[in-house]
Amino acid sequence: MSRLISIASPDAASAPVTFDTPLAMLAECHRRVEDQCATLQRLRPHLATHGPDRAAAEAATAVLRYFDLAGPKHHADEEADLFPALLASMAGSDAVCLRELTDGLKADHRRFEQLWTGLRAALTEIAAGRPAALDATAVEAFCALYAQHIAREETELLPMAERLIDPAVLAEIGRAMRRRRGAPD
Repeated sequence: MSRLISIASPDAASAPVTFDTPLAMLAECHRRVEDQCATLQRLRPHLATHGPDRAAAEAATAVLRYFDLAGPKHHADEEADLFPALLASMAGSDAVCLRELTDGLKADHRRFEQLWTGLRAALTEIAAGRPAALDATAVEAFCALYAQHIAREETELLPMAERLIDPAVLAEIGRAMRRRRGAPD
C-alpha cells in the first residue's frame, strides 16, 4: 500500500507551539496546510495507478478533516481576532495599507471556500472508497492559492502583528483561539 499521509512535518522535533504563542500557532497551522496540500497533490497520481484504495481513502479522509474543521477555524482566528487587533494597533495612513492587506487575505479565504466546495465532493467519494475524478486544475489552483496566501501572511502579516500588537492583546487572541477549538483554559 502506498503511503500518502504525512504523519509529521520535517520540523516536528522543534518545540511545540501553544495558544500562549498565537502567532507561532498560526504559522504552525500553515505547515499543516502545506502538508495537506502535498497529500492532495499526491492523491491524483495515486488514484490513476491504484484507484480509490485504502491509502487513497485514508488520505482523502485526512484532507477532508483538515479543511472541513481546522481550516475554517484558522480563517476565523485571523478574521475575528488577528485582523481587527492589528487594525486597532495602527492609526492614520498606515491603516489603509493594512486594510488592503487584510481585505485581500479575507478575499483569499472566500476563494478557498469556493475551491474547497468543488474538491470536497470528489474527496468525499474517494474517502468512501468510491471512484471519483479529482480535478487537476482545481487541486493546483487550491494549492497554489494557499502557497501564495501563506507566503503573504508570513512575510507581511505575521511579522507586522508581532511588532505592533500589544502582548496582552496577543494573549487574548490566544485565548480566543483556544475557545474556538473547545480546548481547556
